[in-house]
Amino acid sequence: MIADYVVVGAGSAGCALTYRLAEAGHSVLVLEHGGTDAGPLIQMPGALSFPMNMRRYDWGYHTQPEPHLGGRQLVTPRGKVVGGSSSINGMVYVRGHARDFDHWAESGAAGWGYADVLPYFKRMEHWHGGAEGELSDWRGDSGPLHVTRGPRDNPLHAAFVQAGAEAGYPVTKDYNGHQQEGFGAMEMTVWKGRRWSAANAYLKPALKRDNCTLLRGFVERVVIENGRATGVEITSGGRKQIVEARREVILAAGSINSPKLLMLSGIGPAAHLAEHGIAPIVDRAGVGQNLQDHLELYLQMAASQPVTLYKYWSLFGKALVGAQWLFAKSGLGASNQFESAAFIRSAPGVDYPDIQYHFLPLAVRYDGKAAAEGHGFQAHVGPMRSASRGAVTLASSDPATAPNILFNYMSQDSDWRDFRRCIRLTREIFGQPAFAPYVKHEIQPGADLQSDDELDGFIREHVESAFHPCGTCRMGAVEDAGAVVDPECRVIGVAGLRVADSSIFPRITNGNLNGPSIMTGEKAADHILGKQLPASNLDVWQHPEWRQAQR
Repeated sequence: MIADYVVVGAGSAGCALTYRLAEAGHSVLVLEHGGTDAGPLIQMPGALSFPMNMRRYDWGYHTQPEPHLGGRQLVTPRGKVVGGSSSINGMVYVRGHARDFDHWAESGAAGWGYADVLPYFKRMEHWHGGAEGELSDWRGDSGPLHVTRGPRDNPLHAAFVQAGAEAGYPVTKDYNGHQQEGFGAMEMTVWKGRRWSAANAYLKPALKRDNCTLLRGFVERVVIENGRATGVEITSGGRKQIVEARREVILAAGSINSPKLLMLSGIGPAAHLAEHGIAPIVDRAGVGQNLQDHLELYLQMAASQPVTLYKYWSLFGKALVGAQWLFAKSGLGASNQFESAAFIRSAPGVDYPDIQYHFLPLAVRYDGKAAAEGHGFQAHVGPMRSASRGAVTLASSDPATAPNILFNYMSQDSDWRDFRRCIRLTREIFGQPAFAPYVKHEIQPGADLQSDDELDGFIREHVESAFHPCGTCRMGAVEDAGAVVDPECRVIGVAGLRVADSSIFPRITNGNLNGPSIMTGEKAADHILGKQLPASNLDVWQHPEWRQAQR
């Protein structure tokens, strides 16, 4: 098989990239190892805890024993399905803060500052979050990706935002627009009651074109001839074959599988490749390095009134929610229930938010296990810019073997300081008058844990990944020895090969990564096509007293 462009991975970035290349008239062949995204467990937003815990839809990765977390091995869900991780994620939509992208540009990713990426966020969005014309300069209204807000009809959502205001924080109308900092409504990639994944937004429309094809197959390596990528070797239907690219191969396999594929293809740290009997073609020390993630804790409160979603946690309640969704695409099943959010700064002198909150009117874990206390609610909270860095490395030269993943979580003293602040600031928010009618007591960490040592013990035992891995094929200047791709997303040292997914992020962005990953696919497509959208001249809000005040 042959096409102008071969895209490896039908995930968040890969779907967007495919759509734009096919729209421009090029033939595109998309390779995806995972299967169909059909069925209620993926398409029903309220069922989000199921697909990320099913091997049918997930690669099943986990970390090596994390040395700073007592040797715990944390799960690292990655989508193995059409739509990639956008088909198994929590559907939360966050662009990131303007300063995140300015940092990218300052670190060597020229052309990826906020002024450069904002037009791509606007191009990809169809925003339904405000009154007609509200904040229209900041948001897109005709893109493929529908972005909505939940009804927020549970009184706990209003209490969360009001408590933030009572604690002295601003309220923001749109954290994805002019002002991220503050408390307000959270946005989701849900449309007409369905998960609006990258597959629904981009890939399925692209596949209606004659020039776009989806092929199921397991990609084993990139074929490189005379310094140029000419295709990929795959296993499909039980046999090996070469899929050829007339123009380019684009890896969009994600922050775990993209560096793995590069290394299996002879692109990476030469000594590490040699350890596994792989002949180095290009010695790039940065491949697999710079691995980053967001960690979070759940601060759970027992509720004194039966206003939480726990009333629907019985078998009958779940059946009722499911039936309403199946027949009308409405009700609780039509929302991810993360309908309120906050972004705050942890301390004076922090120039933009470095703590994120997801508020949920239920005390439950990502694996679907509810708190034994019954009625309760929780805030997911964590720092956004950890200095800890890990790596993805090969465990074997066998493509079927999972790579070694070590985030090196909590390896910096600042990580522990920041998480303690997260806990104490959250307790202060839950202690505001707005929550007084609803708080019974603290479930976890538990009011008896107060000292730094006690909180550190809780953090070590309970901190969890927010499932935002990135950074393993870092974008930077060509002369940067640690960079893997240049600002055009081209793999340094190999012609005809690019990477376009969250692995190219120089530093993790503020918030959930699905939005920035889709933007990466959008912008990479224009780099491939030799064009770019005009830069924006909008300036975001910054707290006027950020140097002296935490709020």
